[in-house]
Amino acid sequence: MNGITKLSIPAVAVLMLAACGSDSNDPDPVVDIPTPPPQSTFVRVHHSVADAPDVNVLVDGNAVLEGVPYGASSGVLELDEGSYSIQVDGILADASTATVIGPADVNLGENLRYEVFAVGKVGDGSIEPLIFANEDTDVTAGNARVEVVHAAPDAPLVDIYVTAPGADLSAEAAVTTLAYKDNSGQVEVPAADYQVRITVAGEPATVVYDSGTITLPDGADLVVAAVANTMTGSSPIMLQVADGEGAAILPDVNAGAEIRVVHASADAPAVDVAVNNGDPAITNLAFTEATGFINLPADDYVVDVNVAGGATVLDDVPLSLATSDKLSVYAVGAVADGSLTLAAVTEMQRRIATDAQIQLVHASPSAGNVDIYVTATDDISTADPAFTDIPFNAEGLVSTGYVSLLPGDYVVTVTATGTKTAAIGPVPLTLEGGGIYTAAAVDATGGGLPPGLILLDDLAPASE
Repeated sequence: MNGITKLSIPAVAVLMLAACGSDSNDPDPVVDIPTPPPQSTFVRVHHSVADAPDVNVLVDGNAVLEGVPYGASSGVLELDEGSYSIQVDGILADASTATVIGPADVNLGENLRYEVFAVGKVGDGSIEPLIFANEDTDVTAGNARVEVVHAAPDAPLVDIYVTAPGADLSAEAAVTTLAYKDNSGQVEVPAADYQVRITVAGEPATVVYDSGTITLPDGADLVVAAVANTMTGSSPIMLQVADGEGAAILPDVNAGAEIRVVHASADAPAVDVAVNNGDPAITNLAFTEATGFINLPADDYVVDVNVAGGATVLDDVPLSLATSDKLSVYAVGAVADGSLTLAAVTEMQRRIATDAQIQLVHASPSAGNVDIYVTATDDISTADPAFTDIPFNAEGLVSTGYVSLLPGDYVVTVTATGTKTAAIGPVPLTLEGGGIYTAAAVDATGGGLPPGLILLDDLAPASE
């Protein structure tokens, strides 16, 4: 009863004051109580599915982000607090879309920043959202704030070390131990230079990722995801570092570059290839043959090409390699006219489960400019070329670049530009989702026409 009385006294007083000087027949006053405006909530989206195509992100059926590639993070989106339907659509090779996450209803609370990760794999159907939230607060002056997420589905339980550069891990404690889909929570550290190393849990000597020296600046507010490595090197992971405006990919400091050598000079004999004037690293490579990919530290090199066991035909050709480069170096041109040279083509590194990715390289000096048809049948009489007027250029070797196609059966035909007469093909190809395919047009053995093809990547015989 005491409690009820205390709550009632102010109410009675208000009623008495309202009655003074008023006519009991007057209508009660209408008081408009304004509805408080909705508070803000914040969302950031991260594409962390290595075998997924670019995606669109929809909120309540409307696209808020379009064409987001793997390894990218959006800026921080501000919304009114409340319930939303979130959906992620993969963009297929024919520009159609397929929903890979959602639509899922999520409640977004006030003054919280939500991190929405797409994780898992398209190939095994394990793709799913990973969502967590933190209060939207400022970073303490003089500090950087970091949250680490394990978003690499094939990586084991790991320990995360954040140390002074060069610190001995055996004398350090891990900042956190994470299983797949775990996150560390937000951690503030003084703004400074650091080294991030990731090891198999409980095994500080087994470093699976090393950032090298990185700078965490004053006020930085970072979400760092360990994601599947789709670049060079042996590390199973790389880091996707989101800073609120976008994301950068940080490969392992030892990732290096990868190159293969393709012998595409029809009149050149088998060759040896040496780097930095050392002993041959590649021996007796014959026309139409290719090496596997070889990892080299990022650096500047000179390359020598010799007749197998004999005289030098190309001397000290410069080659600069940056971390995460993946290149095919073609020996192209002809020995007879002195046009033999080395030319590099950038290679695809990431397989996409929904796409077949194919490139065609023009390495045939005798073929002239060509048109390339990619059709459903071998009849090109009414077809338009997929690529037209592709030239041969020994020093700047021309590739179509990788083109994504829906998995299926295709026919490739190469003609002299402006004609329908096949110079190469028709070549039937079955292209699978997740496949990477390369075909290089070259002269006939010894030089001249008709041209032929070097088949690489998933087109090459299994024995290569």
